[in-house]
Amino acid sequence: MRTHPRSRRRAATIAVAAVLVTALGSAGPAPAATQPSSPDRKGPVGWDTYRHLDQIGTQTAGVETKQFSSFDRAGGNDDGFEGTYSCLRTATDGCVIAERAGAGEVDSIWFTRDGGDVSRTGSIKVELDGKVVLNAPVQDVVDGKIGGAFVQPFVTNADQSSGGVNIHVPMTYRSSMRVTTTTNPLFYHVTYRTFADSKGVSTFDPKAVPNDVLKTSRTWGQADPKPARQGSTTAKPITLKPGASAVLADAYGPGQVSALRLQLPQIVGPKTMPLIADDGRAHKGDSQFTVAINPDNDGVQLKRRFDANSAQEVADIYVDDVKVGRWPATDDTAGHWSYQTFDLPASATKGKSKITVRNTFVSATIDWNEFHYWVDSVVGGAPVRTDELDVGPSPAGLASEKAHDYTITNQTWTGTPNQTDPPPDLNDPAILKSAELLRDVYVRATFDGKKTVESPLGEFFGSGLVEGKVSSLFFAMDPAPGGWYSSWWPMPYVGHARIELVNKSKLPLTSGQSQVTTSRDASVVRRLVGPQPTLGYFNATHQRADTTEGRDWMFLDTKGTGRFVGVSHTARGHITSGNIREYLEGDERVYADGSASPALHGTGSEDFYGSGWYFNRTTFSTPFNGLSGMPTRGHGCAQQCDSPYRLMIGDAVPFSSSLKFGIEHGPVDNAAAEYSSTAYWYGFTNQQTSKVTDTLNLGDAASRQTHQYDGAAPGAPLTATFEGDDDGVQVAKAVASATDPVSFTMKVDRTNQGVTLRRTSDQANAYQSAAVSINGQPAGTWLQPLGNTHHRWLDDTFQIDPALTRGRSSVRVTITPTAGAAAWTAAEYAADSAR
Repeated sequence: MRTHPRSRRRAATIAVAAVLVTALGSAGPAPAATQPSSPDRKGPVGWDTYRHLDQIGTQTAGVETKQFSSFDRAGGNDDGFEGTYSCLRTATDGCVIAERAGAGEVDSIWFTRDGGDVSRTGSIKVELDGKVVLNAPVQDVVDGKIGGAFVQPFVTNADQSSGGVNIHVPMTYRSSMRVTTTTNPLFYHVTYRTFADSKGVSTFDPKAVPNDVLKTSRTWGQADPKPARQGSTTAKPITLKPGASAVLADAYGPGQVSALRLQLPQIVGPKTMPLIADDGRAHKGDSQFTVAINPDNDGVQLKRRFDANSAQEVADIYVDDVKVGRWPATDDTAGHWSYQTFDLPASATKGKSKITVRNTFVSATIDWNEFHYWVDSVVGGAPVRTDELDVGPSPAGLASEKAHDYTITNQTWTGTPNQTDPPPDLNDPAILKSAELLRDVYVRATFDGKKTVESPLGEFFGSGLVEGKVSSLFFAMDPAPGGWYSSWWPMPYVGHARIELVNKSKLPLTSGQSQVTTSRDASVVRRLVGPQPTLGYFNATHQRADTTEGRDWMFLDTKGTGRFVGVSHTARGHITSGNIREYLEGDERVYADGSASPALHGTGSEDFYGSGWYFNRTTFSTPFNGLSGMPTRGHGCAQQCDSPYRLMIGDAVPFSSSLKFGIEHGPVDNAAAEYSSTAYWYGFTNQQTSKVTDTLNLGDAASRQTHQYDGAAPGAPLTATFEGDDDGVQVAKAVASATDPVSFTMKVDRTNQGVTLRRTSDQANAYQSAAVSINGQPAGTWLQPLGNTHHRWLDDTFQIDPALTRGRSSVRVTITPTAGAAAWTAAEYAADSAR
């Protein structure tokens, strides 16, 4: 999101000497843990989520994950550049960016602007259950300055997360939530969970610092984060020919695989380059400055440092108001600093002790940018440094600009990228072979006869392009000599687990070793088997293909039930000129349980990965998000490539019947690329834990009568569209608009574990609100702050407290619109009964 809307391995040939070592299967520092407080099926909430990371595979009920964000309501790329859609409403204390009635938990907040400097957003105020639990400058919060629980890794600034800032402190509430910023924040996401009831949920207390969690978090990415468990480790040496597979471990249960580790010295990664932070400016007008030269020169070499995220930069160059030529179009090397030298002719420089240089913008994919100029006078056939100019708003930059009479017109940007010079090993054969092995050697896992993991080696461990540093919560890659690739995802099984390595490449894997740690766990049987499982199988679902014009890339598209907990993504761009990284303009869109509206709708690909401005610092890794590689025209990448990952722990996305978790490629799914991804999730395919038991169509008189509908009559059919991947599909439905109460009866499953009402509404007017009662009993407030006049259809939900529906085969629903709020609209209601 650097651009503006203007860029619109059957026989295994393996030497095996198996060693069975009794060990602590989870040797991390976490203490043996008590069971999390969970009186129902919410799973761990609040800080218990991070105390009980062995419960990541818990299957929940009565939980939804949703998001507020600044996404372009028209479906374009204005996701925050102008702040057009950033405020849900403006209150006396600022811009409201999230608001919710009912119980829930704020799990992830992300912002960016001004290259990652969020100072101008002012303060963030978080109000939960009517109490202010956070009120401080956003920049101070993400810098860790306010302390308490708001420290790394639960907050990260733009230097730590490459252009974006993040807050991962889990903030629970029982009845209401509101998040406000002093000024319009431009780009933002607030991702939160909703609960059907408030049992086991307390209001977040910022003074209750979870010191145990903070202590344990210091080892995340280096050791197993789960509570310690007795186990055994199977260790094997590895050699693997092309086309062969190797069994790393067979385990018999019930139990869990708690760790998988590989040491592969044959695979090597690129040399680590030093970061260079440099502030600069960009324009679409002119920049001018005066520099010293040697009068005895035979010409002058003017060298500039620039950021090639803006490609094909062209500018006319003048010396003392005389045009001497044109900077040629730049060859994009986005992701690294770029350099360009122009030879100023002696006719314009000889005999002078100083010259005034002017660069006049001609064209570029974004703008002309400049960070540093070096001036070498050619004397006696050799260049001699006679001056240099540091451009930018830092104290050093401002002083240098003043000393050189620097001026700029039509400035479009200023900021401080922190990136490296182009690496010298772009075509190193060892690195290229390593990239092939990472791409085409697969990790395979089969549990109780079902293969649920088939993922490329690199991608599985968080680095699909090259061997790079990864230190995430549940997987890691250590590129240092003797380093290990580690996975700590808990993988449960009832009877049998098999872990394999499969070589689909044309290269042999000549050396290495593996360690697979398993532990016995009798409780897996009752939790993993049956119609209402409380634990899911671990899945790593991989796919690789070229992107399809006009359609989102699907990380996961499945019928079933489970929780989406993360993704490792490998993008290989096919764009050869211009903005060769335009695929990063794509937004994530997530649809759960048949909803036509996305529950999450983001603002850009690097934004989804917690970063910003096309990962404007460099590669990085935190427990929750990272970017392990970003090669440009080298290291096996033809153009521009990126390999980010994101874990969704508190903000895992549950689903009970289906999930479509996708991401655009480009502003409107228009950027060509090869995408590869591995989605991490727990659950079951072709097994549902909810079903639609009734639907009321307000445009159908017979349906109204059957459901004993009492309320506003529907008007003429509205023909409109839903937001998201299908925003070009026109849908016609009759809409009822009400300011007085409406009632209707819905069939539900008598054995239900809760019911969710789904409404299809006209969201032309925001902040529709109503009190809901079930069989005459108050059930809470249904508040919907969202509004969209471009795509007016919206599917939203209301979770009913299970105590109000348990044992019933039908419920009488009464919806009383809030006085003074926008009229309550509906075209359809559906009842989704949880099992």
